[in-house]
Amino acid sequence: MSSTIVVAYDGSGSSERAMAFAVERAKAIGGSILIAHVLEWSPYSFLTAEELEERHIRRKEEMARAKQALVDPELAKIAAGGVPVSADIRYGHVAETLIKIAEEAGAIQVVIGRQGQGSFAARFFGSTAGTLVQTCPVPLTIVP
Repeated sequence: MSSTIVVAYDGSGSSERAMAFAVERAKAIGGSILIAHVLEWSPYSFLTAEELEERHIRRKEEMARAKQALVDPELAKIAAGGVPVSADIRYGHVAETLIKIAEEAGAIQVVIGRQGQGSFAARFFGSTAGTLVQTCPVPLTIVP
């Protein structure tokens, strides 16, 4: 049985706190961490073929920068602490993509940090945390 904990990580203070919580939990249960970094991506169907190609090039560059600047240092830090760790960097709707990553990994838990203090837009349209609370197929922990 899997003992993988998926942690949404974007380098923010709240994701750092979520990671610290998840690492301690993984140590306690002999589990592993899967760092999930999701870059929001919205396909524009009205773009020309050339414009779409430019977006795909920028997307690859952005993913490479995220890997180098955010994910690789975090992988090294967690591995140095003795916890098995891997990473998954994807584009997509954040909540939906986190759920896919968790399902594919057979995760036992998803851990996210709470971003900001909330806003009218987040309350009206929903937030990543709100969506995950309603749809996450495994236990979800939101770290303040």
